[in-house]
Amino acid sequence: MALTAKRTAKTVKIMAGFHFPALVAGCFMEKLFHNYQAGKDIKINRLHACVDQAFFKLFNSAADSTLKEFAAAEARYRAGGDIAANALSLAVYAFVAAKAVLGSFAVGNIVRYVGGITRFNAGFTGLATNVAELFANAEALAVYFEFLDKPSQISHGTVPVEKHKDNHYQVEFKNVSFQYPGAEAYALKNINLTFQAGERLAMVGMNGSGKTTMIKLLCRLYDPTEGEITLNGINIKEYDYQEYMNIFSVVFQDFKLFSFPLGQNVAAGLSFDAEKAGNCLARAGFSERLAGMPKGLDTPLNKDFEADGVEISGGEAQKIAIARALYKDAPFLVLDEPTAALDPVTEFEIYTKLNEIAQGKTAVFISHRLSSCRFCDDIAVFDDGEIIQRGGHNELIADEDGRYFALWNAQAQYYA
Repeated sequence: MALTAKRTAKTVKIMAGFHFPALVAGCFMEKLFHNYQAGKDIKINRLHACVDQAFFKLFNSAADSTLKEFAAAEARYRAGGDIAANALSLAVYAFVAAKAVLGSFAVGNIVRYVGGITRFNAGFTGLATNVAELFANAEALAVYFEFLDKPSQISHGTVPVEKHKDNHYQVEFKNVSFQYPGAEAYALKNINLTFQAGERLAMVGMNGSGKTTMIKLLCRLYDPTEGEITLNGINIKEYDYQEYMNIFSVVFQDFKLFSFPLGQNVAAGLSFDAEKAGNCLARAGFSERLAGMPKGLDTPLNKDFEADGVEISGGEAQKIAIARALYKDAPFLVLDEPTAALDPVTEFEIYTKLNEIAQGKTAVFISHRLSSCRFCDDIAVFDDGEIIQRGGHNELIADEDGRYFALWNAQAQYYA
């Protein structure tokens, strides 16, 4: 136990001291230098000098201490190898010299032995150098392997998720509060919320009011700081983690598409059902764009790996992300700002077909465009981490002193 604590303390010290800044610098370089999308902003705003200065300042400060640590470790191992090599050479030279003095070796043999010793010494020194570098690298990599081997702090549970053909699930938040690590304020405070299978629940509110945090708790990306979340009366921590994750199809604000063929992006896998993928893209409003793609579902996105890759717009990417959620065909469809990058016509088409898109699933989504809430059965209004109003659109809009009425009119006045 003491040894484990000591190693953990060493890991934290090294990660905080020099490895973590180096890692941050590496991620910074990867994000800006290897991402062609970031290149647009760098070019148009002439950010080359700014990016270079910021990167090298971060990298050099990290590299200074990192290289010192690495050099010290390498020096320890290399010094031992050099000492051993020189001691061996000295011993062999002394042996040859003694034999030569005693007349046991001829002059030709002395030259031959000396040449052999020189070549052996060079090879042994090279071996010792490589071994020293291996040990030095191993000492540095041990920290990363120890970090990667740390077990997840999220409870994985053992209870199987009961499969319901009718998707009959009930989710309940019971006095749920959540505080991000290191934060002073709570992101969510005493949330009590129940919704049934088949409902359309919209969550609205100002930025930073806790809507996305609630989605992350529902999907078990985090566990509540206080309170509990239940699925069909059982705490979600008790369910098998992978089985629980499988009941959610989610589109987050920061979703990611990959430079793979379109069909693989929709299926989130190397193999895909072409008919199903095409159907999901059509339901997400992508069929017209798909018809114009040269290789159909096999058309690669972006040009990172394929010269004939197709670049897509932000709105098109959002449609593909929605299609991916539909392809998974999970009981819960969770959409975080699903139409933020779509044009008004496409947005209207998606929301008017929300029942068709969800097809009997429970739909939970966040939106800042309150016009979309009219298609929902239930609306929860968030403010400063709390639910301050809940009800249908007509009910909430009738309360002229409520936050929903204020948000609605703040948008509606520009369309009057």
